[in-house]
Amino acid sequence: MAPTHNIYALYKKDTRYLVYWLIDTSNRLIKSSAAEKDETPQGLNTSGQVTVSGLLSISELIAQYSEPVPSFIYRLFLSIISARSTVYSAFQQLLGSKSDPEVQRNNASHKHFIDTLMKAFNILGGEAWQSGGNAGAQEPGQQELDLEQIIFGNRFSALKIDDQEGYSSAEDDGFQVSEQASAPQRAVAKKSSAKGKKGKKSKKAKKSKKGKATANVKEASLEDVPLESIKIIESPGALVTDYLMAVYSVVKEWVSLRAFVQGVWKEVAYEGLNGAVAGAVSNVAINMIKQAGSTIFVDYPGHDDYETIMNTITRGNPDKAQGNFHMALHKVDSRNNITEKVADNAVDVKEQFLIYAYQDLLDFVTDFQATRSGKPTKAMSAKLANWDPKLKLKTATKQQRLDWRRSYTINWLYDLVNVFSSIVVQRNTLKGEKHAYETVDWSITGPWNCHRRLFGLNEFAGAITSLAMKKPGTNVKKSILPHHVFQLQCIVDAFTVSRGWSLSSLRGHVLEAPAKQFRPRRDVDLFLDRETQRSGHGFLQAVSVVKQIFQKDGLKQGDPNRLSSHFEVLEIIQLDFIDWLGETKYMYGLNTIPPSRFSNHNANGLYEYSPFLCGTGLMEGLELAYGFSMELWDSMPEPMLLIHLHNMLVQKGFISKPVGLYLTLEDIFKDSFFVDGQVPTSNFYNALMAKMGETGSQFLHRQRSATRKRAAAGNDIHDMLNLDANRFFQRKSNLMVYRAADWNPDRIPDKDVAFGTFLFFQRLFQTKRVVDPATKETRFEDTVLVREARAKGMDDKEILNLREAFSKGLSPEMGTLPPSFLKSVTPDGFKGVLAGELPKMAGGSSKPADMRLAGRDLLSAIQVDIRNDVSGKMPVSSLNYIWVTCYFFMLFMTIEDRLKELQNPLYLRAYNSPGPWGTQKRSALVSFVMQVEDEECMRVMAEIFDESRTGFMSHIYWEDLEFSGSKPTTRSKPVMDEADMCTVM
Repeated sequence: MAPTHNIYALYKKDTRYLVYWLIDTSNRLIKSSAAEKDETPQGLNTSGQVTVSGLLSISELIAQYSEPVPSFIYRLFLSIISARSTVYSAFQQLLGSKSDPEVQRNNASHKHFIDTLMKAFNILGGEAWQSGGNAGAQEPGQQELDLEQIIFGNRFSALKIDDQEGYSSAEDDGFQVSEQASAPQRAVAKKSSAKGKKGKKSKKAKKSKKGKATANVKEASLEDVPLESIKIIESPGALVTDYLMAVYSVVKEWVSLRAFVQGVWKEVAYEGLNGAVAGAVSNVAINMIKQAGSTIFVDYPGHDDYETIMNTITRGNPDKAQGNFHMALHKVDSRNNITEKVADNAVDVKEQFLIYAYQDLLDFVTDFQATRSGKPTKAMSAKLANWDPKLKLKTATKQQRLDWRRSYTINWLYDLVNVFSSIVVQRNTLKGEKHAYETVDWSITGPWNCHRRLFGLNEFAGAITSLAMKKPGTNVKKSILPHHVFQLQCIVDAFTVSRGWSLSSLRGHVLEAPAKQFRPRRDVDLFLDRETQRSGHGFLQAVSVVKQIFQKDGLKQGDPNRLSSHFEVLEIIQLDFIDWLGETKYMYGLNTIPPSRFSNHNANGLYEYSPFLCGTGLMEGLELAYGFSMELWDSMPEPMLLIHLHNMLVQKGFISKPVGLYLTLEDIFKDSFFVDGQVPTSNFYNALMAKMGETGSQFLHRQRSATRKRAAAGNDIHDMLNLDANRFFQRKSNLMVYRAADWNPDRIPDKDVAFGTFLFFQRLFQTKRVVDPATKETRFEDTVLVREARAKGMDDKEILNLREAFSKGLSPEMGTLPPSFLKSVTPDGFKGVLAGELPKMAGGSSKPADMRLAGRDLLSAIQVDIRNDVSGKMPVSSLNYIWVTCYFFMLFMTIEDRLKELQNPLYLRAYNSPGPWGTQKRSALVSFVMQVEDEECMRVMAEIFDESRTGFMSHIYWEDLEFSGSKPTTRSKPVMDEADMCTVM
């Protein structure tokens, strides 16, 4: 289970766990007592629900029998009390003494609930447990999943605490679960599997003696109650209290995640972080907000829109709410965990609660609806007309900055919607079609999605266009959800921080000089290289060159159309990149579409004034470039042949020093090139044939075929890029993995988590441990991730030691990881993947136990993984595979020309003699060389490999790769982000 970082979601989960344990334990004690007296148990709770006062009676019953209470139950009590107390205090401060009687009654009920929980906690010995020093941090290795299995062990039949076999982590992790507590549960489970038919069972029940406990007690059982129905029943006003808690928790998350994402975009502008990394991290943060909304507000249908939430937390008046929320900064002494408050300021409610962004969005939609012409109304146009991108924000007043930002936001939204809607608008205006704008499906699953108009923000653009194209006067407030406002805020923040204006919860407007020489299109221009300023690096030039090579090679091989279908797809992507990535046709004017709102300054303002759009657009571009490259490689023999040929020549000594590019590709794509990822040192022909003939089981073959059919039927270009349908090249880039999971890390399957990433180790360290019945040693369960780690040379002891090291909070200042480990996770030719870059987590610690990260901490770890993929230490997405393909073909052509000149017998046999290989002459040549091991052939091939030496770095999109610690940090971090500090709202 994923770590829960939302107060309300955590509260609901913990309450469910606690109530289940209390009821289940009291039921067991009642049954046990009745069995001793040979009586029928009375007063069993089979509903899974308990009143507030009922908590006390149940706790008194458990205490009466001196039932041992596990430590994690005390922690659940404290977690629930803390959550309720936090929200109670916040709303006491917000509502003050002038709240209406109904609200005061609800608050009194809220306080009563907290007091009752505290009483139950003390009845069960909580006070003594706390004084005994047991209330501190959980022991290293303690797992949330273990907690679920212990509490619900009987329900899932998943828990066995025996000395002979099974799972033993409850003891290892410090869970104080006694054998006496679990034994009766197992006994009940046995009774539930009574033999016989229902009819006989009924007769047996009638014959049973009165007062005797029998198996038919199971007829009504707590185990039959759905987990979501287990809860505490409160007063009618409790629903309001719970909703307030939900609102408070989600708003608190907005504030926290916005600050983090803003900082990431500041790194892009001031420190050179690749924009695609920031785009991906932003998408994960936006998904967190979306998940918070869909998960929390499933309990409150119709109350999940932004305005309802904001009216709830501000009591409908943001101005009056100003001053009621404070942000306090505490310094934490990591040695003794003592905190000291160093700052306390009132939160700018309108700024931190995203009210400005919401109002700008709402005003834009209202104005656009008025005419649906793509032009602002006269009144709005007058307010937007004088926007100046070069305004000196540092010397402007606060109100001037707010007005400047509002004008930018609305102007940019006009351009976004005009570009995105242009395909339908032009069908109406130029072709005379009659599409009703208000009924058009503008979403990414709609029929117009096959027409490219944008990269990186299609889902957001579709949502905003859908609102803007409603009939004039349509009220869209209920349709504007928190994640829409949050995403718009991130888009705007990415631009303002590049201009030297950032926001701090504690300091308000933080102003500095704009980032020197920063251009939002910086990284997009490197990727595409429209002007061919860096020959051999840009994607656009690579596609043009590979087309010429394919045509020439096809004629030479006697099959002119061998790769034409694949090139057609590449050419479509190339044209889409030219028209819509970094630049749009809009900048040159689209017929019947109003010109850009930024035309007076830059007609390409949609991109030029949006680092966010450039970053997310580049991110999508990299995904498409990589995905289609892998499909191309999977359809041709050349990559496979050259890697195997290079390896053989190295192993046999014909190439004294491996060629960097091949060695790196060999290491990154080991499983794609070699059976079981094992690089052969002999029997090279057999190794090649084994891989080329590897199709997997019949089931896997059918699965790939079904995947291809689904991909072909998809409406989105990303649907076509399902690498699971490939025969060999199935490795996905990190960007592709996150998109496939809709930017939700919890949805990423283990098989797609790359070894060496933080996400890999976070999950690996959460794997259950079992006691081997034979050796009595603790080991990890055999899972996909454990098998992968073992395949990379890590044994269970090393995994356990590494887990222990992380649980103690390793940080760059606290030493390094074992060199053997770093070497095992780092491909040849790359720097250490994790060395010196463990991200500092909120509160000053580097890692919580098991690396169970959430919120900002999780984003920080994901940023490292994405950066390594895009432009860091394992830059799978940074390589221009199309240029590498050109290099492969040119090398093969040179080999063929040289062998033809020598009239080499193997060459003549492969290219001039009739045979079953048909047009696959290169496959035949390499196969003959590996079979016969012809010395002349191998010597000539080795010479050409040496003459054409190239490295991985020669074919990346960027000027260089980013390595943590390779350059000084220029960004001055906001106060709230300083190490060993934490903030409380």
